[in-house]
Amino acid sequence: MVLSLVNLCAKEVVSDYSSSRCWLGTVPRELYGPLLEAALSYCRPLAIGDLVQRWPERTLAVGKKRRPGQTPPNRLCVQALLLAVVRGLAEKRCALQVLDLCGLHSEDECVEDSMGGWSLTVSLCSMVLQAKVAAQKGVRKDGERERKRGLETERNRDGAVKRDRGSGGRDMEVEKAREEEKEGGKGVKVDCLKGLWVEEGEEAVMGVRRRMEMQKRNGTVDLEGGSSDPDSNPNTVLVHIWADLFVNARSWERVRGALTSQGPLRLHCRYLRVEELPAPSVAALLSLLPKQGLLGLDIRYSSLGVSGLALLLPLLAPFPHLHSLKLHYCNLDLLRAVPGQDGALKDMSQGLGGLKGLRQLCLTALRLPGHLRLLLSSLSQPLEVLELPYLSLTPADLAYLSCSPHASSLQRLDLSENRLDESSLPSLRRLFSQAALSLSQLSLCGCGLSDGLLGALLPSLSCCRALQTLRLALNPLSLAGLLSLVRTATSIPSLRLLQYPNPLEEYEAGLPPVPSSAQLLDWPLAEEAEVREAILFQLEELVRQSGRSRDLLLTSDLLNFTKDLLEVE
Repeated sequence: MVLSLVNLCAKEVVSDYSSSRCWLGTVPRELYGPLLEAALSYCRPLAIGDLVQRWPERTLAVGKKRRPGQTPPNRLCVQALLLAVVRGLAEKRCALQVLDLCGLHSEDECVEDSMGGWSLTVSLCSMVLQAKVAAQKGVRKDGERERKRGLETERNRDGAVKRDRGSGGRDMEVEKAREEEKEGGKGVKVDCLKGLWVEEGEEAVMGVRRRMEMQKRNGTVDLEGGSSDPDSNPNTVLVHIWADLFVNARSWERVRGALTSQGPLRLHCRYLRVEELPAPSVAALLSLLPKQGLLGLDIRYSSLGVSGLALLLPLLAPFPHLHSLKLHYCNLDLLRAVPGQDGALKDMSQGLGGLKGLRQLCLTALRLPGHLRLLLSSLSQPLEVLELPYLSLTPADLAYLSCSPHASSLQRLDLSENRLDESSLPSLRRLFSQAALSLSQLSLCGCGLSDGLLGALLPSLSCCRALQTLRLALNPLSLAGLLSLVRTATSIPSLRLLQYPNPLEEYEAGLPPVPSSAQLLDWPLAEEAEVREAILFQLEELVRQSGRSRDLLLTSDLLNFTKDLLEVE
């Protein structure tokens, strides 16, 4: 990554914090962005605090897509940024109104001291609640100072009265004032005895306590003792915060408190991830979220069942911009008959049909054999992303999918861990043919594809001219089948990543003739490094001869490979 001259200069400037007090007051507003980016990249929390506290723009986006090789901010930098936002509420030079933290969290364990989604959510909610308390304390302090100033003024006036009484001229001045009032009529303000007697209209007020009571009735003084000016109202929203929220049983109460808080910071959600919460809690959470702006919902490891999903799906219809729905391991198994199951399935279908903007649907381990038509046919728009791993798909499900309106629009398709056989081949060929111009990512991991089954699919795969990522791990292929796969992969110009299965020749002896994906995952590889090195040499030679050494990555690693290639452009 080549840095520009501005970025290099910004790096040098923020590296010396001791001089920041000197240069910060003279920095043009156009340079705040590069300076903050440098402070986040090189972990300068003190500089981050000063920059954000005086942020000159209305919008600050920190969680935007990072450049290749750029690591996310660490925990210390994120905490310094959040603290500066709260301090900036009392800073007149801070113009911040919208803070965008979407995508700021990092779940990559390889990044040292990064802040995950759950930690960021808890920190954000704590910041919102603390800002509310600080605003209320500030209003009370302002009211107390105003009250003390009024009492001090009254004491000074009382002293003047006593001096006037001692001089014996009080009665004469009061009588004269009354005569002037009669001549001037009602509604004329008369101030005598240095402001002690004040009349406005028909009601005379003696002393600061009575004046405050009348002002309260007129609505000119806040009940806490402060001004009714909207700028001093602790419930006035000064900064709107957009973020991706991660909610589970431990953070549920904190998130609910932040979403219902009426203070200077207002929390909004772009993508919501929920784990291990029952359906009523998820429904209550959805009712608290602002309806505008929610783009995606990800529910994981929650025991929802068919009835729970039928309850939640209609609650998503009021979110007009929702385009992504992910349901992972939600304890929905239609292999077991349950009373009222058919009616709940129809409710689920109607609930999905109410999501007019849905473009991405991920259903993991829901086990819905034979029900794919019922679920997908209710959608009003074709899907662009469809992930159906561990769904126990039947040939009838694949036949519907290949002829459905979704086939020609799919950009990402995941059919992993669905057992495929010869009866599925015609539907798969038709599906790949329909998606040839749009499909960019395809995953068929653990589908039981042997040499014969995969060989029958390779001609159809080679016609997918937009394919960028192909994942075929944990399939029982021999070395001959693997070499045939690599030859086909090199003939697809758009392909950038091929995740191939370890050939059967690399495993220890004793593996079943047609092993399952679980057996391939658990079975040890041969200890002889010569076998693996010889196979790897053959694969690299095929890629080199095709001229694809620089733009095509081959890997059998299930975890450690470049995930940047998996992003849909």
